Amino acid sequence: MSTTVEHDETTTDGAPKAPKRVKPNQLALVLGIGMGIFIMVSGILPQITGWENDNAIHRKVFGGIPGALVIAFYTIIPVMVIWGAFMFANRMKNWERGAPAQRRTTSKNAAKRLKDFRAGAYMQTLLRDSGAGLMHSMIYFGFLVLLGVTTILEVDHQMPDALKFLHGTTYQAYSFVGDAAGLVFLGGIVWAIVRRYVQRPYRIRIKSKPEHAAILATFFAIGVTGFGAEMFRIAEEGTPDYEKWSFIGYPLATLVDGWSLSTLETTHQWMWIVHVVAFIIFLALLPITMLRHIFTSPLNMYLSDKDRPKGAMRPMPNLEETELESFGASSIEDFTWKQLLDLDACTMCGRCTSVCPAHATGKPLDPREIVLKSGEVMAATGTPVVSPPIGVDSEITVTANALFERITPEEIWACTTCKACDEICPVNIEITDKIFDMRRYLSLMESNFPAELGNAYRAMENQSNPWGMNQGERGDWADGIDGVTIVDPGEALQSEYLYWVGCAGSFDDKNKKVTQAMAQLLRRAGIDVSILGPSEMCTGDSARRSGNEYLFQMLAQPNVEMLNGMGVKKIITQCPHCFNTLLNEYPQIGGNYEVVHHTQLLEELIESGQLDVSQATLEERITYHDSCYLGRHNDVYLAPRKVVASIKGIEVVEMPRNGTKGMCCGAGGARMWMEENTGTKVNDERAAEAISTGASRVATACPFCYIMLDDGVKGAGVEEDQVRVADVSIHLLEAIQAGEAKMHHPDTPLSPVAGD
Repeated sequence: MSTTVEHDETTTDGAPKAPKRVKPNQLALVLGIGMGIFIMVSGILPQITGWENDNAIHRKVFGGIPGALVIAFYTIIPVMVIWGAFMFANRMKNWERGAPAQRRTTSKNAAKRLKDFRAGAYMQTLLRDSGAGLMHSMIYFGFLVLLGVTTILEVDHQMPDALKFLHGTTYQAYSFVGDAAGLVFLGGIVWAIVRRYVQRPYRIRIKSKPEHAAILATFFAIGVTGFGAEMFRIAEEGTPDYEKWSFIGYPLATLVDGWSLSTLETTHQWMWIVHVVAFIIFLALLPITMLRHIFTSPLNMYLSDKDRPKGAMRPMPNLEETELESFGASSIEDFTWKQLLDLDACTMCGRCTSVCPAHATGKPLDPREIVLKSGEVMAATGTPVVSPPIGVDSEITVTANALFERITPEEIWACTTCKACDEICPVNIEITDKIFDMRRYLSLMESNFPAELGNAYRAMENQSNPWGMNQGERGDWADGIDGVTIVDPGEALQSEYLYWVGCAGSFDDKNKKVTQAMAQLLRRAGIDVSILGPSEMCTGDSARRSGNEYLFQMLAQPNVEMLNGMGVKKIITQCPHCFNTLLNEYPQIGGNYEVVHHTQLLEELIESGQLDVSQATLEERITYHDSCYLGRHNDVYLAPRKVVASIKGIEVVEMPRNGTKGMCCGAGGARMWMEENTGTKVNDERAAEAISTGASRVATACPFCYIMLDDGVKGAGVEEDQVRVADVSIHLLEAIQAGEAKMHHPDTPLSPVAGD
């Protein structure tokens, strides 16, 4: 974020001084003042040089506009640009209040940074919603081309006679492009007005403010008066034939062809004045309204690449050794500068709101409100105070830089950490990270967490698993299963893979069947695995995602020491939460392993032919539910689908919300251990969606998803013989066994996995 300026100064004792740093707000000021001076000089030079274009086919700059208005133009516009730079600099001072964040551009991340920037600048992320994306693209690209058209005219204005280029066919092409861009721009604005004030979709309607009307009215005025000024300019010039390339302005000019020259001149001047005034209003609105995202959003996207994996939380120091006195985020200064930039980059589009499972089921959480409320606190407590991200009701006041003055704990605890808000955000705002940091404060500093979560904490602390079960029973599921060896952590691992079963796979009755099914599939593939049995402890996912970093470290550090001592290199998991923690977060404390989710391994074994699925058959309809921690946190979408697709006779149908837009089961972020007392249960809504597909089987790839969807389906009054919910491995094993049984005994009916 900052730029280092090297110098050779020393302190009085001879030690070198810390290098001075040019602050971002200072860079903004320099850039803005430089642009203002450049615009002012560009207005003065032509008056001195007197260079004019003598070609018969050209456009005279400021033709028909009195000199006094031209002087006013080159005075007011630079002043507004410089004023805007000061206003932006004040906003940037707020970002500088944040804690450090490693977002430097390096040779390793430069390509990714540019790719992220292009995705925003080219509207690729906005086009995820094709309608809204096209509308914004029309406004954005139309405005950019119009700005380019104006800039080209000004460049030509500065050139000596011999170098002027805006004449003849070049000018005609220029006129055509300008009118086309104006038409696209104005069409986008009309579409935006209709969308916001006629169609009024929920996520737009609930956040419409007077400033939206002001912005749209200003843009509309710029578009209409632009064509109006062109119309009367062409008519004033006698509607010459070469202006026919202005395919909007020329036909309009013919409508007023019979007006007197003085009337045309006066009307042209007034239309030009209104056009310029509308542009000045745009410059005034730019730094103080949501229009600021024209600059902040692309910057935010450029800086979105992190120094940690997508699924990892921000690391914290060892809490038993650190000198820090406060943990997590309760004030604006506790966020990083990048998190504060996020608050000004928000476009208020509400896409995060539209996909949030908590919000959709009546919980108090709205991800957009987390961003906007944090932004309100930042804006109201800055030096100087700046405008909030979007207008707020007059009765809303902020008296301190405390986040929880505007955000309630209920909002924070309602989050399932599914990352849907982060995934859909067109400008890469990191909403989930903010919630994680606020949870850390609530949990570690205030002990302000749901009572049921306290039970899970105690179980993890005392029994090393949130189920509160006897650790000695962890390996009981393996009794009688060949190919599974329980190893002592004091011994070196002999197997290629360590099978990290996880708490659910060890203790939950449903998920023990998943573990057993996976063990049978591995045996069929000729893979022997080792498990830790009683020595395996919870990875700490639920502790960390609920903010209890102390408990997470208490569980994770012994796990890492044990795994490193055994020489573990490769780990199989069946729980996406264990998968994410082992793969993405244990490296923060020295645990670096090759971690594979069981669906990824099954995909690999099937493709290589090591696992024979040639006879796997199920004449049924199946739908797959995406796990948030496998999908959005780790971008694993295809592996489980390919495993399911390997089954012959199966008809695969997707739920309406799938892939990156899949809906959470409701158990992530430690919600597995909390009660849902408000609104519809998330798992009930997701189960209803699964049932609506007409599928007779629902495939999951996460123990929490399995539990939640199975409960949801049964809660809807649907019996297991109508809709069977089970892990991908169970469906696959049943298909293999059914196919083999049918091959040897054609009349044998299909039966579920033994023990179901």
